[in-house]
Amino acid sequence: MSSFEQFHVDFYQSNYTIEDQEEGCNSYGSDKNLCESRKRQAEEQPAGGAFVPSDMLLSPQSYSGSILQPACSPGAPSQLGYVDGFDEEPPLLEELGINFEHIWQKTLTVLNPMKPADGSIMNETDLTGPMVFCLALGATLLMAGKVHFGYVYGMSAIGCLAMHALLNLMSVSGVSHGCVASVLGYCLLPMVILSSAAVLFSLQGTPGTVLALFIIGWCSLSASKIFTSALAMEGQQLLIAYPCALLYGLFALLTVF
Repeated sequence: MSSFEQFHVDFYQSNYTIEDQEEGCNSYGSDKNLCESRKRQAEEQPAGGAFVPSDMLLSPQSYSGSILQPACSPGAPSQLGYVDGFDEEPPLLEELGINFEHIWQKTLTVLNPMKPADGSIMNETDLTGPMVFCLALGATLLMAGKVHFGYVYGMSAIGCLAMHALLNLMSVSGVSHGCVASVLGYCLLPMVILSSAAVLFSLQGTPGTVLALFIIGWCSLSASKIFTSALAMEGQQLLIAYPCALLYGLFALLTVF
């Protein structure tokens, strides 16, 4: 054995035992309580010299949780900012402001001019239906050999600005640009029917002129009815219907000629 190994053995070798501690405790009667406490600590100390905190040794409660799912104390604060995943989030269509039920109700209101309009629904700035109807109008005109997408969107924008200025002068509460664009766009649906008829036969004649006038009156009557109910403008429907008829007359000219 080398000198380093002999030093290692001598360094860790000790003659101190627990029996010596017991004999020392028996020899001193005055320190009996101190010796008993030391013996109790030596018996309670775990094997291997592992360190165990005193609060774990003194705690009478046992740990009932698992490693991956720790037990939660009743006094612990709840986790803030966490929800039950994606169950609490609203649907995507609701976040985008697309409500198919309202779109269907507005479409039925336009198709039936005699049906009373719901002002709370018609006052919404829903542009889903107007964009679809504008695309449908441009597509049907394209099928008839007329590329008028720019005219459709240009006249729609100018007509919305003009009607917005006129309605703000006539109404007390005022109206937003989105509401005007939504109502005028939904009332463009009968004009889509006229452009679809232009795909099947020519409208340049007496039957086509009569049909175009009927569609213009249909669109203007529906738009004036919705504006009257949404803005509480009773008795002014004819005043609103006249500028609406001028606007939809421009779309009829694109369709017929």
